[in-house]
Amino acid sequence: MSLCIDMNEPRSLSLIASPDQLAYNAARGKQLKQNKKMVKSYHLATLSLFQCFFFLFVAIPSPCAATKPLKPTKLVDAVCRKTNSSYSFCVESLYSDPRTPTADSYVLAYISFGLAYLNASATQHHVARLLNNKTQGGHQLQQLGTCHRDYNKAVSALQLAYNDLNSETFFELADLAGVASLAAEDCQAAFNTTFSPLTNMNRDLKDLCKICVVVSNLFTGLTL
Repeated sequence: MSLCIDMNEPRSLSLIASPDQLAYNAARGKQLKQNKKMVKSYHLATLSLFQCFFFLFVAIPSPCAATKPLKPTKLVDAVCRKTNSSYSFCVESLYSDPRTPTADSYVLAYISFGLAYLNASATQHHVARLLNNKTQGGHQLQQLGTCHRDYNKAVSALQLAYNDLNSETFFELADLAGVASLAAEDCQAAFNTTFSPLTNMNRDLKDLCKICVVVSNLFTGLTL
């Protein structure tokens, strides 16, 4: 409700809103809630779509991406310079999502955690397929079993992070990303070697989780 005061003509002011104003405020509040719900639904729908086309967007490089260098936004540039990993991996991963060029911090959080979730979920299914391969030796089956449990933890943690984003609860995001990253480390350590059938996937998940941590810090008072 707005009040207009004429200093040349003092008058009494009523602080009680009119029925029309009350109706307008109620309608506006309802519309804002609906808009917010639509935004969250869009992010969830986008994650499901990316699950279906994960290898199309991530595993198969785009011809345009190979010939045309990316010019990241200031936000993406600042985030990727803080990840302590490959800058190009960070930029290319984030730009595999078409929302990134116009993303604010909130949308970028959805993108980064979504990418980490897709990686963890894809690796989880890959490990399950390897476990079903009857040609695997007993020792490697044990190692893969460890990785399967690790990636179950990673997927669960990233699902919780996504739920926290939907409820605008930001303070545990970095910790949940850390849980997923640690799961990838434990999986790699199970093989007791510098290279394993999951080395690349483990490395990618750790690097994606680093991005998630940096983006999470945008909501907890830590500046870039």
